[in-house]
Amino acid sequence: MIINLIDQADQSRFRLNQALLRARTARLLELLDQQEAAVSVVLLTDQEMARYNQTYRHKEGPTNVLSFPAELDSELGDILISVDTAWQEAGEKQISLHQHLTQLLIHGLLHLLGHDHEASEKQAEIMQDKETQLFQAIQHFHSGERIMPQLAVNVDHIATIRQARGGAEPDPVLAAGICELAGAKGIVVHLREDRRHIQERDVRLLRQTVKTRLNLEMAAVKEIVSIALEVVPDLVTLVPEKRQELTTEGGLDIIANEKKLRKTVSKMSEAGIPVSIFVDPDAEQIKAALDVGAAYVELHTGRYCDAKSQPEREREFHLLEQAAETAFASGLQVNAGHGLDYRTTARIAAIPVIGELSIGHAIIARAAFVGLDQAVREMQDCIDLAA
Repeated sequence: MIINLIDQADQSRFRLNQALLRARTARLLELLDQQEAAVSVVLLTDQEMARYNQTYRHKEGPTNVLSFPAELDSELGDILISVDTAWQEAGEKQISLHQHLTQLLIHGLLHLLGHDHEASEKQAEIMQDKETQLFQAIQHFHSGERIMPQLAVNVDHIATIRQARGGAEPDPVLAAGICELAGAKGIVVHLREDRRHIQERDVRLLRQTVKTRLNLEMAAVKEIVSIALEVVPDLVTLVPEKRQELTTEGGLDIIANEKKLRKTVSKMSEAGIPVSIFVDPDAEQIKAALDVGAAYVELHTGRYCDAKSQPEREREFHLLEQAAETAFASGLQVNAGHGLDYRTTARIAAIPVIGELSIGHAIIARAAFVGLDQAVREMQDCIDLAA
């Protein structure tokens, strides 16, 4: 099996997961019993596709996909896909870009194998049924080269236990060290305005002791911004904050707070601190995150974790999956978190473009029974098995 994937799309607009597309193409060839075949997949701009469409079909403007069968038995041929058109169609279908690229791959491959939906209504029906079957079989298939999600442990709840007695123990700084020794690749803390759990002292000591990556969650308010600029964490995650909430209740509305967030992101960028923004899985908020200069988004997984029925959970999962691929394709790094536990983490970890999962409460709750080291290792196992 030989797969030539050539990405000539607009690199300033689209960041495509080539490993995922290559792996899906290979799997499709297996499903179509074409393991020995060679195929080329070329990802183009609308301008280039329009040129091919005019030359070979005598039609004006771009189309979404073109197939050119090869003359050699060992080769299937070439599939040309316009990423610009695919992006527009994906938005209209309310699916992710990578999902629609997969659909177009299937369509192109079936054409190379002799299917022709223009030949008759019967042939169109047969081809449509085959496309549906293949898409259902392939859309959650992931490559072994996919992004491996890392575990970042939020130690806020260790500080909550400490603050309940107003003493010095348990110490979240010590807890962070145990988490790292157990395999965590990052430590997360939320320095709130009301200082209900994490204190400024904790953040400063963690900056000195964390060996992996320190992610400081914070509201975009002057006092906390000043502390972040002084401490210089490895990552800042901007989150909404309400005094009356028990924990963060939803994603940050970037559109409504665009001016303030743009200013905060600019200050962090000047200090060399990358910024993530905690958002609901919503395409407009993701676009807004990119517009204000964020380098990352952290997708809010709370609604998925709190779903009361399987249909509701499926809807929320697909929103997360689509949002993750949309963010990745836009050039953003993608993290996720909130409410994840030992039952819900694996499926989110299997989304191929998510780089980090921020998990706190479930690990600390489990630690009360098995110890913090074991609780972290068990969560890491959930992620590893998903990968």
